[in-house]
Amino acid sequence: MLVTGAAGGIGTATTLRLAELGFTVYAGVRSEAPHLAKQPRVRVVQMDVTDPVAVEAAATVITKETGGLHAVINNAGIIVQGPLELVPPGELRRQFEVNVYGPAQVTQAFLPLLRAGHGRLINVSAATARVAFPFMGPISASKAALDSLSHALRVELASWGIPVVIVDPGSADTPIFAKAEKAAAAALAHTPADRADLYAPALEAMGRAMARQKPGPVDPAVKLIVEAVQAEHPKPRYVASSARVMTVLSRLPLRTRDRLLARSLGLKATR
Repeated sequence: MLVTGAAGGIGTATTLRLAELGFTVYAGVRSEAPHLAKQPRVRVVQMDVTDPVAVEAAATVITKETGGLHAVINNAGIIVQGPLELVPPGELRRQFEVNVYGPAQVTQAFLPLLRAGHGRLINVSAATARVAFPFMGPISASKAALDSLSHALRVELASWGIPVVIVDPGSADTPIFAKAEKAAAAALAHTPADRADLYAPALEAMGRAMARQKPGPVDPAVKLIVEAVQAEHPKPRYVASSARVMTVLSRLPLRTRDRLLARSLGLKATR
C-alpha cells in the first residue's frame, strides 16, 4: 500500500504500524527519510504530491514492483491559516496544491493499481472540512474540497468495488501546527501594519483560545486509518472521538453555530 506524507506525524506512525501488521508499505516522501529507510517492509519512494511528473514516476516504480495495491492513503497535507484578507496568494495556492490537487493527482495515477489489487482509497481529512473555523479558512476550504472529491469518487468507483473512505483524525500533536503558525507569523510580518492591526485583537483572542486546546497523541488517528485498511467493508467516514463535537456543530443553524464558535474563541459574535 501507499502512504503519502509519510515523513512525519500521522504519516510516519501509520507507515510503521501497517508494516508491523505485515503490510508492505510504500512511504511517499518529498525528501530523504532515514528513519524509514531501514524499516522492515517499508519502501521509501520520493514523491512530491504537487508534482504530476513525480507522482507518475512513483506510480511507474511501484507498478514494476507489485501487481496491485491494497490501499492508497492520501495523508500528505499542510495548514495555511490567518485572516483570509491577509493570506498571501502564493500560500493560498500552495494550500490547495498540497491538500486538493495532490490527492487528486495521486488518485489518478494509482487507480489502476487499486483496481488490480481490489484495494481502497483512504483520504485523511479534518474536522474543519465540516465546520470552518475563523482564521482557518484556507485549510477548511481545502479539506472541504477533499471531502467533496471523496464523495464523488465513492460513487464513481463503486462499479469496481473500490471503497472510498474519509478519515477525520481529530487534533493530533504533530509538527504541522508549529509549521503553520510559523508561516502565518511570517506572512503577518510582511503585511502593512495598518491592515495587520485591524486583526490584532481577534488574533490574540484566537491564540489564547487555541493555547487552551491540547492536541492529543497520533495513536487514535493511526487506529482509525488501520481500521479503514483492515475492514472487509470499510465505512465511508471514520471520525476520531476528539472531532465528534464538530458533527454536532455542523448540524446547527448557521447563525447559532457562528455565535457558539465566536464565544468559544473569544471573538465578537455575528448578529
